[in-house]
Formats: sequence, C-alpha cells, structure tokens
Amino acid sequence: MLKLPFRSLGVLATSLPINPGTNGARSAAAQGLIELARLDRQRVLARLGIDGEGLDPAQVQARLEEFGPNLIAPERKRNLLLELGLRLITNPINILLSVLAVVSWLGDDAVGAVIMLAMVGMAVFLSHFQESRTGRAIARLRSLVSNTASVWRRDADDSGVLPARKLEVPIEQLVPGDLVHLSAGDMIPADLRLIAAKDLFVNQSTLTGESLPMEKFANVDLEATAPLEARNLCFMGSNVVSGSASGVLVATGARTCFGAIAGSLTGRRPPTSFDKGVQRFAWLMLRLMAVMVPLVFVLNGLVKGAWLEAFMFAVAVAVGLTPEMLPMIVTINLAKGAMAMAKKDVIVKRLNAIQNFGAIDVLCTDKTGTLTQDKVILERHVDIDGQDDAGVLEYAWLNSHYQTGLKNLLDIAVLEAADADTCQRLQGEYTLVDEVPFDFARRRMSVIVRNRAGRHFLIAKGAVAEMLGICSALHHAQRGNTPMTADAASRARDVARDLNDDGFRVIALGMREVDLRSAWSVADETDLVLMGFIAFLDPPKESVAEAIRALAGNGVAVKILTGDNDIITRNVCRQVDFEVERCLVGPEVEAMDDAQLTRATRETQVFARLSPQQKVRVIEALHRDGHVVGFLGDGINDGPALRAADVGISVDSAVDIAKEAADIILLDKNLMVLEEGLIEGRKVFGNILKYIKMTASSNFGNMFSVLGASVLLPFLPMAPVQILLNNLLYDFSQTAVASDEVDVEYLSRPRQWDMASITRFVLCIGPVSSIFDYVTFAILWFGFKANGPEHAALFQTGWFVESLLSQTLIVHVIRTGRLPFVHSRASLPLAMTGLAICLLGIWLPYSPLAAQFGFTALPGAFWPCLALILVLYMGLAQLVKAALMRRFGLL
Repeated sequence: MLKLPFRSLGVLATSLPINPGTNGARSAAAQGLIELARLDRQRVLARLGIDGEGLDPAQVQARLEEFGPNLIAPERKRNLLLELGLRLITNPINILLSVLAVVSWLGDDAVGAVIMLAMVGMAVFLSHFQESRTGRAIARLRSLVSNTASVWRRDADDSGVLPARKLEVPIEQLVPGDLVHLSAGDMIPADLRLIAAKDLFVNQSTLTGESLPMEKFANVDLEATAPLEARNLCFMGSNVVSGSASGVLVATGARTCFGAIAGSLTGRRPPTSFDKGVQRFAWLMLRLMAVMVPLVFVLNGLVKGAWLEAFMFAVAVAVGLTPEMLPMIVTINLAKGAMAMAKKDVIVKRLNAIQNFGAIDVLCTDKTGTLTQDKVILERHVDIDGQDDAGVLEYAWLNSHYQTGLKNLLDIAVLEAADADTCQRLQGEYTLVDEVPFDFARRRMSVIVRNRAGRHFLIAKGAVAEMLGICSALHHAQRGNTPMTADAASRARDVARDLNDDGFRVIALGMREVDLRSAWSVADETDLVLMGFIAFLDPPKESVAEAIRALAGNGVAVKILTGDNDIITRNVCRQVDFEVERCLVGPEVEAMDDAQLTRATRETQVFARLSPQQKVRVIEALHRDGHVVGFLGDGINDGPALRAADVGISVDSAVDIAKEAADIILLDKNLMVLEEGLIEGRKVFGNILKYIKMTASSNFGNMFSVLGASVLLPFLPMAPVQILLNNLLYDFSQTAVASDEVDVEYLSRPRQWDMASITRFVLCIGPVSSIFDYVTFAILWFGFKANGPEHAALFQTGWFVESLLSQTLIVHVIRTGRLPFVHSRASLPLAMTGLAICLLGIWLPYSPLAAQFGFTALPGAFWPCLALILVLYMGLAQLVKAALMRRFGLL
C-alpha cells in the first residue's frame, strides 16, 4: 500500500472552513467531499495517506498538532471589561453621551451627567447580555456529540508498530484518517467516508431537518452533487438508527459540517436593519453638531466677549441637539411591543427584533416543522389503478398492528389513519399467527394472520421495487386478480412514480392466502397479489395558506429555504396555494457567485436541498439586494440562518439550539400570529420614528434660532440651564409616545429606516419652527422692550415658554399623516403628558423655582401673542407636511 504523508489530506481535512468566506472556499470544500464519494475504497485510503489498518501514535500526534482537537466552536473567553469597553467605543451615541456627560460634570451639571452615563451603561449592559446567549447555543450543540468512539489504532513499542486493535477513544482525540466503527445508537463522531456498511440507516435531521432516516452504503456514489446527499458520507451530529459500518474520518472539529453550524453561532452578531438605522441617525446628529456647536461657540464668544459663558452655552446647545432620551424612548417602545406580543403568545427574546419584525419585506422559512407539521401521516391508500381503496388501508393496518418489532413513524401513521370502529372490527376478526421480521436486505416485513373462519393470510408491505419482485398478480377493484405481466408491472410502477412525483413516500402492499404450517420464513414471501399502495406525507399546517396570503397582503414576500428535495417542497407549495415560478437546488446555489445568487433571489421562490451554510448565503444575497429578512426555522440546521437574518423566528416545538439562536419564539402553532407580529413591529417603529422626527426637526429649528440670536442679541437667548431644563421637560413629554396609535395606512407595508426621508422632513419642518422663534424674538424685542442685558431674563423666559409649548404641541401634527385632532387623535397618555408639561412650562415663570432657573414673570399681553404663534405654527407645519406627502408619499 502506498503511504502518503498526512499533509496530503489538503482540502479534504478542511471540509468546511471554520468561518466560511468566499464562495470559492465553500465550493472547494464541498467538491473535495464529493470527490471522495466518487472514489472506491482503495483510492479513498490512498488519497488520505493511510493503509486502512489504523493510525500509529506518531501519525495521531502529528495530525492533532495540525488539525487540533475534535471539538466544535472552542470557547474564546474575552475579558469582561474589554468586552464592555469595545461595546462603548463602537457606538456613536454612547461616545457622544459619554463625552457630554464628562463636560456636563465639569460644568457643575451633575444630574445631567449621571442621567447620560446611566443611559450609556444600560445600553452597553443590554447589548452584552444579548450576545451572551450565544454561549448557551454552543453548549446545546456540544451536548449532542458523544464522548467516545470506537477506533482502530496501532500501538508502538521498541520493536516497532504493533497490529491494530479497536479502542474506545475520547472524541476530542480523533483526527482525520482515523478508522472508526459504527453500530446502532452511535453518534457520528466526525465527518467520514464509509468503507464498509451493512444495513446502515442514519438520521441526519441535525443537518437536513428531515426526520426520516437515510440509507447509507459504502459503494461509490457517482450521482451525488452535494455532500449531504452522498450515500457514502456521514456527518458529525447525525446518529446511526440501525445497522453497522466502518469509515475513515475526513474532517474533524470546527472543519466538519456540524462544526460550521456551531462556528456560525459564535462571535458578534451582524448588525440588523434596526441597528444600522440607529447608527445612521446618530451620525446624522453628530455631523449636525460638528457644524452647529463650534459655530455657536465662536459667534457668542466674538459678539459678547465672554468666552467661558459662550463655551457653557455651546455645551448646553450640544446637549440640546443630542437625542439623549433616544435609548430610553426606544426601550420603552420595544418593551411595550414585547408585552403586547406576549399577550398573543409571541415571546420576544431580543427587544430590537420587534422593529425588525415590522421592517421585514422578505420572510424566508424552512419547510419541515414550520410550514409542515413535522409529522408523517398516511395521506392516501390506493389500489393499483391509483383509486382510493379502504381495503388497502385495512391490510396495511393489520400489518402494522400485528408486527411485534419497534414500530417506526410509518407504522404509527398507518395505525392513526384508521378510525376507531375499523380498528375494533379488525382486531376482533383477525389474530396474529406469526411474522417474518423486517430486514434491510429484503426491505419489507410480513405478518401471518388468521380470520374467524380459520383462513390464513400473509400480508406484506415494503419498498415498491422489492414488493413487485415477489408479486405474481395484481388486484383490481372491478376485475379481481390479473397476472403480473410486464405491461401491468409498468403501469403499477407509473402509479407509484406519480405519487412520488407529488412528494409522497410510497410503500407497496401485497398478500396471499396460505396454508397452516408450524413455521414461516422469507421463502413464503412469493406469488403475492399486489393490492395497492399507501402514500405518506408531512402535511402543511392548517394556518399556512392563510398566513402566506396575509403576509403578501402586508407587503412581505415569502421564500422557502429547505434541506428537503424540490419535489416534496413543490407539493407542499401546491397544497397551500403558494405559486412557484422558479426553484433552485443546493448544487445550483453552490455554483453561483455572490452577484449571480443576488440576481437569482429576485425571481426564485423555493430553494431546496440546501445545506445550512447555503441558507445563510441566500439570506446574505437578499441583504445585498436591500431587503430586510426574517427567517422562520425550528431545526439545528436552521441555527446559522436564524442568526444571519435581521430577525430569527422559531416555534415552541423547535429544538433547543434553534430557540437559543432565535430572536422571537411563537408559542401558538397558528402561523397567523406572524401577521400580528408584523403589525406590532410596525407600530413600534412608527412611534420610535415619531420621536426621532419630532426631536430632530425641533432641535434643528432651534439651532437656526440660536445662531441668529447669537449674532443679533447682546445677551444669550436662553441660559444654559434653561436649555437643559427645556430639553428634559420635552423629552419627558415624549415618554408616552409608546402608547400612541399608528395610522392604518402606515401599517400596510414594511417600514424601514429611510435617512433621506428623515433628513428631508427635518430640513423642511425645522425651519418652520425657526420662523416662529424669530416672530417670538421680534415680539419680545420690539413689543415688550426686552432689548438689553437688563431685560435678558424676560427675553429668555418668553422664548423658553414658546419653545417648550411649540415643540410639545407640534407632536400632534407630526405624529400622523392625517389632519390632527379631526381625523387622528393622540392617545390619552400622550395627550395628558403633553398637557401636563405645557401647564408646567406656563407655571414655572410664576413659581418659587423661577429665580433658580433665571425666569421672570411674563406680562399678560404675551399670552394671546403666544396662542396666535402656536396656532399659526401648527397650521403652517400641517401645510408643509401635506406638501411633503403629496410630493414624496407617506412620511
């Protein structure tokens, strides 16, 4: 045997990259596995550089050093303080608030500094807490892998290498090239190529999501186009249902398919649509501050000559421009949304996911267990002409009921298909005599039963090809039994094939009357009469069709991403009236580069036979095309996709790993809760956007007023403490915005961050408020003679009251696209909070606190002027808003 160096493993030992990157790397890894599947035993061993007798200690040590231990997603613990520090400096709002808090503290505004630092701390802690859930998902995955494996290895002593013997080796010590033995109940310890197999059935549900086991062989597989479809490859995380086998490991640890799933669940989660939107808004405000604050500082310093006073005023302006309450407002809105969704049996694990739920315009979903019930049922029982036949079901029931072995999913489905009366009748009429158990060579099993008249019948069920081989006749409902000619057999195969093409798993049923004897054997399974076929299916959930229609009505496109085959998936789509114009399968996806896949997602509704990483690629392609993507899944293989999506959605019946990776969990099996979740998410986002637009436009207008006043006035237009108080009172009035209703038309389609729309709104509405600020300045300067430093308190008090009332009341105009007070009214909490702040602002100049804040009593004539200003301001703002809506659509 040719001995090759262990480094010749090459790409085969790196089956899947730890962090899959380019499409080329993924394709090379998959192609390496497929090449192994197409080689015979001797060439496989030669390719891997082994002799088939087991590795010696030197080879094991060398491979351990190169490939590392056979562990998935090794933990990388980071210093907690370093982790929190990174979260602080990577968020612009956190940086801004921290800097302003320090400046405020130095400027003797300890209360404001503490508030801002508390907000920063809360945001950083929540972010860290959410990311820490990753560790629990990885721990769940590790628990699915066994602790030891049976491995053939050779010892060495002074005389050389000894003959190989079978050892129980800790799983973490396995290396590529190890020869392992598998038997029923074993977990597959790593990705391997079979070199011998007997009646081997493997459950690959951890990777494909399909519950039915897959038969595996050691023979060359020339038809495989994807690793998970290869009949001679087994993968870590799957388990042996029955049979035995030997195989050679080709990939271990994080380089296995299972390891790739675990690897995708580690590290920092990619930013979602909501995260990116908040970041863009923060940078918009930072750019505005970078221009306005230095300008205010310089102008006031030059005009008034008091540079320290100008600096403190500039700091107050910076605080006024900063939406420091944004984290709290966002949290309040999201928390309210989470409570509302909890009442509808929807559990929100990550608050930001609520807004993303409302923003998604594409929902990708797995098939098994999400669209379907993940339960095999007997859907059809037909005669050999394809017509429904109750007699076929009765024969199938007798076979499944009287077999004494472990009943599989198909047997259970048969037993559940018959009604109680039929079961009772058949039990009373037939008794078990004997059975010929199932084996994987025959792929069938038989029972011998006796009826009340003493007649004996052998009833067999099994794979179609094997059953046709032992049948000599066919039973027709109308004509009775006819010979099994070549044409008749071909027609029977066509009936079975039609059922297969509709996505059914088909089992054939045959029987014959037999004579009484003392023992029965496989030899008695001859000259049977083919009675018909039973067809099984994992049916769709009852609410799926309605949910898909509801999602489409709300502007959300549905795409199916499944590891199952395309025929079964198309059949499920037909049952739920889901139109499929194009379907792509895993090998086609693998052959595409990122640009090609992005284009393909625009016209493809179904992606079938996908590996877990291919699901992630489809989601990333949708992201590149500007979509906000949700993913609905319930299996281990869905973990990477749940994490890659903007919002991961799972169901309560999902495996633990899927629930750990998900952001939202549906407790109700009725998928109509998806529509309710979408609407609630859009409400939350609508109310958050109200605060952002109101605050940003008001602050922008105020800054124009401050700039002008800084040039024109011989004193500060408002004292720094008054700016901070104004900002605090206004922000408090907006804490109730979470209770507000959102216009129905706003909820009709997905809502995403649109910085162009926000900027446009701010640039148009902001100057409107500034116009009436200047009107107020003129009234105070000329009408009430507040035109000198000695009257600065009157001017500052008047503008404080006008500014507070105008930005508090303008909420009613900005909060809706309709005519305020007439066609749309604010919620009672929002209206009452705003009213309370307005009354407080009116009271302050006359209160005992007036002197502390630098206020003075306003003359009575000021109030009618203020009322007129407020009415005109709200009227003009409504006109500008209406014009914007006519020009650009719903804001």
